[in-house]
Amino acid sequence: MPVVNDPRAWSPLRKNASLVLISSASLVAALAANIQNPAVQEMEADLRATGSQFSLSISIFILTQGLMPLIWSAISEVKGRKLVYVLSLILFSLGSVIVARSQHIGEVIGFRCLQAAGSSAVIAIGAASLVDIFEPAERGAKMGVYYIAPLLGPAIGPTFGGILTSTWNWRAIFWFLAIISATTSLCFLIFFQDTFRCERSLIYQQVLKKRLRASTLLPLSYPNLPSTVEQGSLPAKKSNIDIEKTTVNANVEDVQRKAIAAALPTVHLSIKDINFLKPLFQVLRRKSNLLMLISCGLIYAYGFVIIYTTSRTLSSQYHYNPLKVGLVTISYGAGSIIGSILGGRWSDRELARQKAANGGKGYPEMRLKSTILGMIFLPPCIIGLGWICRHRLPVAVMCTFLFLSGFFSIWIYSSSLAYIVDANVGRSSTTVAGNVAFRGIFSFIGIETATPLQDDLGDGWMYTLWAAVASLSCLCILVVWWKGEQWRVEAELREAEHAKRLDEADLSTSKSVSNH
Repeated sequence: MPVVNDPRAWSPLRKNASLVLISSASLVAALAANIQNPAVQEMEADLRATGSQFSLSISIFILTQGLMPLIWSAISEVKGRKLVYVLSLILFSLGSVIVARSQHIGEVIGFRCLQAAGSSAVIAIGAASLVDIFEPAERGAKMGVYYIAPLLGPAIGPTFGGILTSTWNWRAIFWFLAIISATTSLCFLIFFQDTFRCERSLIYQQVLKKRLRASTLLPLSYPNLPSTVEQGSLPAKKSNIDIEKTTVNANVEDVQRKAIAAALPTVHLSIKDINFLKPLFQVLRRKSNLLMLISCGLIYAYGFVIIYTTSRTLSSQYHYNPLKVGLVTISYGAGSIIGSILGGRWSDRELARQKAANGGKGYPEMRLKSTILGMIFLPPCIIGLGWICRHRLPVAVMCTFLFLSGFFSIWIYSSSLAYIVDANVGRSSTTVAGNVAFRGIFSFIGIETATPLQDDLGDGWMYTLWAAVASLSCLCILVVWWKGEQWRVEAELREAEHAKRLDEADLSTSKSVSNH
């Protein structure tokens, strides 16, 4: 159906300005995850905390940041993106202020959860906002640009943390986060125009359809409304309509829009209509989605573990101060940024090339071929880094392998994320939230096991184990590349048939009620 004020029809300047604002918010959220790593010893001494308590504060932060997007994304699919951005950043700022004033490790752990809950929204719905704004053909490149910010956070976070701790103390880190998050929230309130359009959201349509069934106001073929209206009738369309392609046409006549609007009743949706579990279950029912979410979660967890464990190694084995630790780990972030930009562009190029070779017909799985380079080189780079740390080789060698590990891991991740949103038309927000949840769960496990594994096995064998985990992640991608199209088509047909049966059952019920 026609989309009013379609974000995809905005000018390039307006689109890119929205991209910059969303990326800036993601940068703030990404900073919070590891900006405190260089201040480990200072925080433990000041708060009388143990190493396990400190790692718990990080892992719980990551877990909360992973699970909360399931709620935020559901709210954004009914109330829009802007409200979620503003409210979540206010929560993030509040949590940062309380952590900065904390006197005990328990307070830090508790209010880091509030901080994580606030920061999680921009991570979850940022990618969904890009789906709102950009067409699939340019989405890979824009995803690559967008992910510069979340990757720049881990890259520069330890450096900022080291500078702030060395200049003042560890509390300055959280005052800094409070100030920039509050500023970003104000920018969203003033400058950001909501990108959410209910016409493209399957979740919104399903909620609306449920209300319409209850009130029996429309034929149950709604919400797949036609793009043309005939003589006062509203013929049903296929339930597996491609919402991505139902953009507004400048030539659509005014009478058509008025006819569609007149046929629809006014239905006000509220928070009570939100059910974040059902959309998530629908996403996870697809085998290709499940495998890709596992793959992305494992790769992302490695990114958290490598920064944390490398910081510990540099502090304990190389005796570096917080600032030097941050300057070394920035090499991983630099590799991630370059990998995100180049990987995103290569992903779009590969998709366009295969589409042209297939007679102009494309499907999301074509994009996954672009991950081969990363899958070949990532496991050896992880193993090499581990034994470099184990034998205390020069830091310059460590920086090189940190850079390569970041480059190849994000090369894989950026294409995988673009595939996930392309393969789940109309469910981008829930799918990305599911991705963040998997990331949070695996990162929680990774951080919680990092300290005992590093202490018991040493860096060499610990990173060798992570190379095996990365290989498992790559295997998931290869399986989806091979079988994903078949699984996805089967799932779409199954979902369409299920929707048809529901419509027929409800139509029969409505007729029975009207006859009485």
